[in-house]
Amino acid sequence: MTVPSFAGVTLDPPIVMGIVNVTPDSFSDGGQFSGADDAIGFGRRLVIQGARIVDVGGESTRPGAAPVTLEEEIARTVPVVRALAADGIRVSIDTRHAAVMKAALEAGAAIINDITALEGDPDALRVAAASDASVVLMHMQGRPETMQIAPAYQDPAGEILDYLQGRIDACLAAGIGRERLCVDPGIGFGKTVEHNLDLLARLDLFQGLGVPLLLGVSRKSLIGLLSRQEPPERRLGGSLAAALAGMDRGAQILRVHDVAETAQAVAVWHAIRQATPKRN
Repeated sequence: MTVPSFAGVTLDPPIVMGIVNVTPDSFSDGGQFSGADDAIGFGRRLVIQGARIVDVGGESTRPGAAPVTLEEEIARTVPVVRALAADGIRVSIDTRHAAVMKAALEAGAAIINDITALEGDPDALRVAAASDASVVLMHMQGRPETMQIAPAYQDPAGEILDYLQGRIDACLAAGIGRERLCVDPGIGFGKTVEHNLDLLARLDLFQGLGVPLLLGVSRKSLIGLLSRQEPPERRLGGSLAAALAGMDRGAQILRVHDVAETAQAVAVWHAIRQATPKRN
């Protein structure tokens, strides 16, 4: 059997993508790594802790977030991408802007992680197609500034599945091979708690798209809303619970803040799945 892979990284067992937000205002860790040196050091630590991919972002896309200029986003991310890629680390650039994608790819990024599935910038699809980068296509209803204002679906998982199939088709038509693609249903991006739960319960549907499935639930507001309104830094337990449930339904890449803890959970989950029960 062929072992699945993405961007040159094998996905059996599932892998951890560590988050490096080079921003002052991200919902969970804004301002902690806003300087390049701090962000580079943090990215290196994430790899030691078990991250197979490091996802670098320079623009907060939390609900209500305001956009930053392209120049600022490039200035925040490119030095971090360049240093980590020079270390041989597989780096993803988390951006919806073609100019940032291009600058990051030139600095050594291997993956484009776009919350707009290459729709948010008219040049994004062309930039991705002209490169050999892998691409994460994420679903978002609306824009970060307004996405949590009355999001609506008749069939959340079904509608998002259809949308992502359409984006895969657009990429294939543009010359981006299926082996370069991955999908992310976009937990928390233009979705209520009920929409998110429907997605998580029906994640196995997305295996039918024929590309790897990325899940990003780490520290999101959903966890606090389902529990005791804990702040982001106190949502580790819920993040791990969602990750384990996601892997049971086919998630192969976990985008997380707490890399060491998630890598440990994946190792134990995988060992249990692989164990052969002894018969008396």
